[in-house]
Amino acid sequence: MIRIICGGKKNQDEYLSLINEYEKRLRKPFDISWEFVEEERLLERLDKWPYTGREFVICCDERGKNISSDEYSLLISNAFLDNRDVVILIGGAFGFTPEIREKADFVWSFSKLVFPHRLFRLMVVEQIYRAWEINRGSHYHHA
Repeated sequence: MIRIICGGKKNQDEYLSLINEYEKRLRKPFDISWEFVEEERLLERLDKWPYTGREFVICCDERGKNISSDEYSLLISNAFLDNRDVVILIGGAFGFTPEIREKADFVWSFSKLVFPHRLFRLMVVEQIYRAWEINRGSHYHHA
């Protein structure tokens, strides 16, 4: 299971239909659940860390490490092999505090660029789907 916790609200827009399309294609353990938290309450919510300790926490932040899709697929596949659920944190435009980044198992940067929240959510889900396809050995990754 992959849980995505992000600041903001679940918008009903053109991105949501694309996100839903990728989610429909996924199967366990790559299926997704979402938790939306008001942006101004996100850091407060994350500071509580109500996790079991069995999660592999990925913090999306421009100050993180930039990796390839193959490396990302391996990262989350290894978490599943270790019997850990994956939690992906998506913050606001200013990213996360150093304390939150330090608590994460991995800090992931897509780019030094900053993306709109709705577009970034779509990109995260597409990369999860891509990781699933890489894991399956399909040709989607370089089709």
